[in-house]
Amino acid sequence: MRLTQGAFSYLPELSDEQLEAQLRYALRHGWAIMIERTDDPHPRNALWELCGQPRFDVPEHEAPSVLDDVRAARETYPRGYVKVVAYDRSLGRQTTALSFIVSRPASEPGFRLERIEQSDRRVRYALHAYATDAPAGSRYA
Repeated sequence: MRLTQGAFSYLPELSDEQLEAQLRYALRHGWAIMIERTDDPHPRNALWELCGQPRFDVPEHEAPSVLDDVRAARETYPRGYVKVVAYDRSLGRQTTALSFIVSRPASEPGFRLERIEQSDRRVRYALHAYATDAPAGSRYA
């Protein structure tokens, strides 16, 4: 199973050169860059844990330093998910302009669809991440 969240999720992993090009694109537009991580990539878990400080007002020519932050996050969390999020504050609110996964565990266990029967013949469905069967911190061994 391959988790498909954010831009580029159906493509092969981006090389560092391609990643730097995407960072330059985001910085050229004046977007703030955040690097986030998680070990629970449920589709509704949109706010992951922040890796380091957000990067505001970074000029485009400093994209290599942001790429260094991405590399550091990959090295620090090799068995979890790491993503880059670019926020566009031009509308006066926090708006995700671009988001994509830059690192993932070697094995992605996936999700199962659970059917939940309720009164009056109502049926609901929920996603269950197999990774959450293990305690936090040991989900991707």
